Amino acid sequence: MAKGLNRVYLVGTLTQDPEMRYTPGGLAVLELNLGGNDLITDESGSTRELAWYHRVKLLGKSAEFWGDSLKAGTALMVEGKLEYRSWEQDGQKKSSLEIRADRLEVVSLEGKRGDLTVTDARGQSRLREGLNHVLLAGNLTRDPELRYTPQGTAVTRFSLAVNERFTSKGTEQEKTHYVDAQAWRDLAEWAAELKKGDGAFLIGRLVNDSWTAQDGTRRYTTRVEVSRLERLARGAGSGGAGSQGAPQGAPKGRAGKVDIEEGLEDFPPEEDLPF
Repeated sequence: MAKGLNRVYLVGTLTQDPEMRYTPGGLAVLELNLGGNDLITDESGSTRELAWYHRVKLLGKSAEFWGDSLKAGTALMVEGKLEYRSWEQDGQKKSSLEIRADRLEVVSLEGKRGDLTVTDARGQSRLREGLNHVLLAGNLTRDPELRYTPQGTAVTRFSLAVNERFTSKGTEQEKTHYVDAQAWRDLAEWAAELKKGDGAFLIGRLVNDSWTAQDGTRRYTTRVEVSRLERLARGAGSGGAGSQGAPQGAPKGRAGKVDIEEGLEDFPPEEDLPF
């Protein structure tokens, strides 16, 4: 599999003071909770605000540098990546998708007009017109699944395997991050034309979902709501394992409106990532 692209950009406010902890090996871990609003334009051209909350982890010396200086309400810019983790608990396979920060910057709100933040029901500050931007390039782990909501709106779900290469203790290593994605309307129908193993580049926003499973337990998942999707024509020489080039005459890519439909309960997220 070729080296993938995995970048996350957030601009929001800290909803609470950061939490510092240390691993048994002495590594500093700073946990940040950011909140913001996305401005979403639907097919009719109307705009509305959708709230988001994301937890970000910062490691090592950078965590110690920022640990004592950040407080709730501070506006931050975060640059980082999505980090996939998997483990077994009580004989069941578990997984999570986290945000690992590479860079933090305090954002100045001076000179801006209007109500810059909104206070939620828990008294937490959330930045209006925040930034929630994800860029990924990888290979599809399965054929996309196209469905339609009760209102007749197309929605396609697929999973992307994003490969990372890095050097640890002088040895080159690889790690694969599995990310679920979802596209709507025309973009959904375009995404449904892709196949398992195809290379894809996408831009979107990171969202968290929760639902109640049949056994009554609360389940959670993180995925990318796609606003732009490109098929990557990775040939045999590109290192894309199992990837296929775009056929002659196929569209090179499409952008679409992102929306959250009513009736999502009819389409609960898959419990396991396919790999």
